[in-house]
Amino acid sequence: MKNSLRLPLFISILLITTAVSLLSGCSKANPEDEAVVDPMVYLSTYLPPTPVPGAQIYTPTPDMPHSVPMLFEDGDVYTVMPNDTLADIAAVYKIDIQTLSLHNDITDKDYLEVGQKIRIPKPSNLPAGPDFKIIPDSELVNSPSTLLFNTASFLQKYNGYLAAYTETLEDKVYQGSEIVDRVSRENSVHPRILLAVLEYQSHWVTQPQPDATTLEFPMKFKDPSRMGLYKQLSWAADQLNLGFYTWQINAVNRWTLIDGKVIAINPVINPGTAGVQQLMSKLYATEDWQEAVNFHGVYDAYINLFGYPFLQSIEPILPDSLLQPPMQLPFEPGVTWYFTGGPHGGWGNGAAWAALDFAPPGEGDGCVSSDAWVTAVAGGRIVFTGNGMVIQDLERDGYEQIGWSILYMHVESRDRILAGTDIQAGERIGHPSCEGGVSTGTHVHIARKYNGVWIAADGSIPFEADGWISKGDGSLYDGSMIKGNQNVEAWDSRKNENQISR
Repeated sequence: MKNSLRLPLFISILLITTAVSLLSGCSKANPEDEAVVDPMVYLSTYLPPTPVPGAQIYTPTPDMPHSVPMLFEDGDVYTVMPNDTLADIAAVYKIDIQTLSLHNDITDKDYLEVGQKIRIPKPSNLPAGPDFKIIPDSELVNSPSTLLFNTASFLQKYNGYLAAYTETLEDKVYQGSEIVDRVSRENSVHPRILLAVLEYQSHWVTQPQPDATTLEFPMKFKDPSRMGLYKQLSWAADQLNLGFYTWQINAVNRWTLIDGKVIAINPVINPGTAGVQQLMSKLYATEDWQEAVNFHGVYDAYINLFGYPFLQSIEPILPDSLLQPPMQLPFEPGVTWYFTGGPHGGWGNGAAWAALDFAPPGEGDGCVSSDAWVTAVAGGRIVFTGNGMVIQDLERDGYEQIGWSILYMHVESRDRILAGTDIQAGERIGHPSCEGGVSTGTHVHIARKYNGVWIAADGSIPFEADGWISKGDGSLYDGSMIKGNQNVEAWDSRKNENQISR
């Protein structure tokens, strides 16, 4: 069944920035002067033409072949941990112990030192993965095209198991559609691809009574700590992001499947397709993986639900001329905070390293109450609050999926700003805390997105606030904020070295 691109009534008229503003990435000084544009006019500019009936189906997303990296000249490097043996390491990497010992000049296979570096020979003659493009990038991220889709209404058409499903999270009962939308928002992953992979795995979308073996683990990822739809979909979204963002920056060159087989990534695929390939690599052995990432796999499930995916695409999702608008540090002037986290995942482990962490002044460690204020890094509209999260739309159109948006995480419910509020840079949002997500100490986690894509804090558009520029050192949470000759290094505690102020 093809998805109609007609606009649902509830967003029949949408305030968005002009097409020029969207493509340039520049914010306007007077957002109230922006044009009123039907989103279909905006989207139709970038949607490819409908294929002629009977013509060959192709996937036209304009993504040039990637320069596939060799991440290590000699393959992976493993650091010996207590109780490791060479045989254990060889088994993990699916190579024989003799090859491993010769490659590392190890004469005594029964003796290893903790901390010793073991070089893993890089595989030779790896089979290449398919060049088939499954979805465009804008169908993996929570992009502007989500504005044309209503999850609850869509599920009611099929009246499958998911339409009637409920789950309790934080003492609140969520409908199946609400869980999909929550996972979509948190991870910034498109609800359509979440539904497509869920349908491919368990048929929860279309079947009223899916296989009983899928009821606890609907993604068929049978980890006892990830039972239920929310945790299963959250894991899937994290894997989709991991493939998308590592391929986007040429930081991965192969998938390792659950049977231990290693597949070289085909250089012509786009990041959206890489996301699906990564997810399926954690669920299937070679033969089933090949099917899942080809024409009759997730792609077919998507088409059966929503129609041809590349009719929904927005190209380019990130314009070449994209620039960050002016921003401030997320706290009040004259107050010393602490830079506690360099670049790390915007949400979960798979998203781009879009986030930075700042802790308020105070003496207590851990999750302690703070009266310090988190403030807006720029002007905009608050479009969502809840579960420790505040999302701000810098375009002031009321939609986080369009243009620049900011995630503030671990914002306490006490005194927290209300959704729908228009604010200026520097105005108060709430207090830092441990609410929402996972946190071991009171702080604020802040990350940027553009058109639903997480923007790395130390990438080609580094996070810049009050003249401080983020610089990572290649390790999760490590990095510095640099301003002129000042260099503030991230620490996971309060030190003189990581003090920062406006």
